[in-house]
Amino acid sequence: MHEVPLSTTLLFGGVLAALIACLALEEKIHAKKSVIAGFFAVLSLLLGAAFHLLPLGPVVVAGHEIPMPVYIPGIDWNVIAVILGASLFVDVTSKSGLFTWIAIKLTKLSKGDPLLLLVLYGLMTVIFSAVLNNVTAMIIVGSLSTVSLNRLKQSEKLLGFLLVEGLLTNVGGLLTLISSVPNIIVGTAAGISFAKFFFVSAPFVVVATAITLFVGARIFRITRLQTEEERVAAQELVSGFDENDGIESRGFFWFGAIMLVAFIVTIATASVLPWIRDLKMGYVALAFGLIMLVRFKAVADRFYQALDWDLLGFFAGLFVVINVMEHALVLEGIGKGLEAMLGLGDSLGAGLLLISSAVASSVTDNIPLAAMLAKILDGLGTASDSSLWWSVTFGANLGGNLTPIGSASTLVAVTIMHKNKIPLSFAAFVGRALPFAILQLVIATAYVLLFLG
Repeated sequence: MHEVPLSTTLLFGGVLAALIACLALEEKIHAKKSVIAGFFAVLSLLLGAAFHLLPLGPVVVAGHEIPMPVYIPGIDWNVIAVILGASLFVDVTSKSGLFTWIAIKLTKLSKGDPLLLLVLYGLMTVIFSAVLNNVTAMIIVGSLSTVSLNRLKQSEKLLGFLLVEGLLTNVGGLLTLISSVPNIIVGTAAGISFAKFFFVSAPFVVVATAITLFVGARIFRITRLQTEEERVAAQELVSGFDENDGIESRGFFWFGAIMLVAFIVTIATASVLPWIRDLKMGYVALAFGLIMLVRFKAVADRFYQALDWDLLGFFAGLFVVINVMEHALVLEGIGKGLEAMLGLGDSLGAGLLLISSAVASSVTDNIPLAAMLAKILDGLGTASDSSLWWSVTFGANLGGNLTPIGSASTLVAVTIMHKNKIPLSFAAFVGRALPFAILQLVIATAYVLLFLG
């Protein structure tokens, strides 16, 4: 690594801090993430060239020099491919009516009992967050909760349902390697396989889900129906739901179900499958997305338009900024501070890293936080079985439960509340969510220190 004056490193550190501040104030400055990250990517590259920090020139691949812009190798294309392919796959599969069918089946299974409905919707939120994504899960379950509780004449319980579901999206986002973007970033950097990620995180997710549901039921006084008359009336009301409404083709419905299972199994075993392990998870996600698109090959452009291009553009810009920061030795400087924290001891260091990651991700986007910390831990030569990777993962995900802007899914939950004329300010959300978030973080810290250390 070349020498960089301290003043230059501080200048680029200021640019990184400005990026994080702008992402935290995204709503205030009325700018999309992709525009913010793109602006700072352009600025970082220009400053990097001006200060002669970037490795300009051809890239050597297999002994051959290939002319390539400096920002292209700086992007983690495997992460981009996973997000792009998985988004396409989920979007097309949802057209089969599979996810709506599952949701309504669970509603009928509850027989209209509020407590059982909360438990089933909570479990559905966790599973949907793990298989789909947090925002999609919150939209599906939140919308169904609104319809169900209004039909059951239990709309006064909607606040409790939506808050618990919003918090559980970030718990469910810890279940698999592809459940959330920070998981993908950290898991890829640490070399953690899909199967290992699941088996390590599943015990925490089970315990955190159970405690969140128990505390939510107690705080919001969601109880079982008391009389036989109430139970009969509630069952009659939920029987009016038709799970087949969203199914246009029974054949495509079953094809979607089979492909969903195949997708999960292939992703889970990608690290050991011949040929596939060399092509990485990004290839698997893109391949399954393309297979599902064949069903709509004549109108595939509709799904391209529905992709979250803002998220993909944001990632591209973010990776470029982080790459420049690495050359400016900003990450090395942060890494030295992180080393000092970790020098306090394995247990204390891992615990502090988890809590500080959670607090940071509660007020700004957890994606750049995870990307920066993953890069730093990788640069420190952190072993793949180190508890530090899990500290970043748990902290980045669970920090979203501290504030309504901590994650997109909690923001969606608050939006649904406001649409249903349920007033909940920023401070009120923090007050309601804080007991849950503290419990989850305490459990996560204890789990990391006692079982993963």
